[in-house]
Amino acid sequence: MDLFEYQARDLFAKHGVPVLPALVAGTPEEAEAAASSLGGKTVVKAQVKTGGRGKAGGVKLAADPADAREKAGQILGMDIKGHTVHKVMLAAAAQIEAEYYVSFLLDRANRTFLAMASVEGGMEIEEIAVTKPEALAKVPVDATEGVTAEKAREIVAAANFPAEVADQVADVLQSLWKVFVAQDALLVEVNPLVLLKSEDGSAAPGLSGGKIVALDGKVSLDANAAFRQPGHAELEDKAAADPMEAEAKEKHLNYVKLDGEVGVIGNGAGLVMSTLDVVAYAGEAHGGVKPANFLDIGGGASAEVMANGLEIILGDPAVKSVFVNVFGGITACDAVANGIVQAFALLGSRGEVVDKPLVVRLDGNNAQLGREILTEAALPGLEQVDTMDGAAARAAELAAAK
Repeated sequence: MDLFEYQARDLFAKHGVPVLPALVAGTPEEAEAAASSLGGKTVVKAQVKTGGRGKAGGVKLAADPADAREKAGQILGMDIKGHTVHKVMLAAAAQIEAEYYVSFLLDRANRTFLAMASVEGGMEIEEIAVTKPEALAKVPVDATEGVTAEKAREIVAAANFPAEVADQVADVLQSLWKVFVAQDALLVEVNPLVLLKSEDGSAAPGLSGGKIVALDGKVSLDANAAFRQPGHAELEDKAAADPMEAEAKEKHLNYVKLDGEVGVIGNGAGLVMSTLDVVAYAGEAHGGVKPANFLDIGGGASAEVMANGLEIILGDPAVKSVFVNVFGGITACDAVANGIVQAFALLGSRGEVVDKPLVVRLDGNNAQLGREILTEAALPGLEQVDTMDGAAARAAELAAAK
């Protein structure tokens, strides 16, 4: 889960990373009041989960509260790379002496964590990595040791930070690592990490010149750690979430909406991924029909889970047919069959007509019993096909015919 900048800033402050005073506003009037509280001169920043805000006009300097109101009015409602701006963050203005870059991330390839740092911050890190790779230091971080004072100094030295800021940057790195670990993050990034000018009156209220401050922040949290991070639910952007994905999450289903016409249900991520490929291949012969979703009911799924998944997929207006592909192991095929029957009954009790064809392929544990349950139920629009390829082809054919 990616966070907005203001959310990342709040987490930074919570764990001791130095940040500028800031407030969030959803209207021009709120922005004016926020700027007044922050001392007048502020930076108004669009809150969207994408880069390139500055180039798009989503970051503006406001000279006073009235100007902040005007600038917020210009930014709110903007479209930045497909993201609509609903909130702005107003941060106290400050004069900057230098801009740096620091981050921690999960290094999947090497099965460890990685610190990245550069004295050339303020620009997109991808650009630095391509145009000046030598300017980007990469230092592995052992998960069992973390970022000690010694490791922080190693990162600072590798990136060639100036001596006058080395100690401050090392302190920031240790605090930033606390954010990374305590919040179960996949990425914490500060770009830019800035050195405030030392002249009198140039620093933000409450900060003196010559200080290192996180001017911008990006945080990506590990959704798999949600069970031990109850506070993360409050950070979700529910307004921007796909309503079907939100509903599936409430029912503890592993569901992802895709751009296609064949709804897919399977047990096990590997089988579902394979099913997506088979459906896409079969769809080429039927006008380019594609999978409409990823839905893994998992191992040991109950009839209720099956019913919930089928209910969500049938509620998607883009779905023209549904392919249920189950290889019975822990999830016995008779439980899946009962789930399908239960889903039909549930929808029928609500007065909802199941008018989308279902193609079901059952194999493995209790497959014969599952087939018998479906045959006896004689559910309208449901067909059983013995093979995965055959069932995918039939589901694609039915979707194309709708």
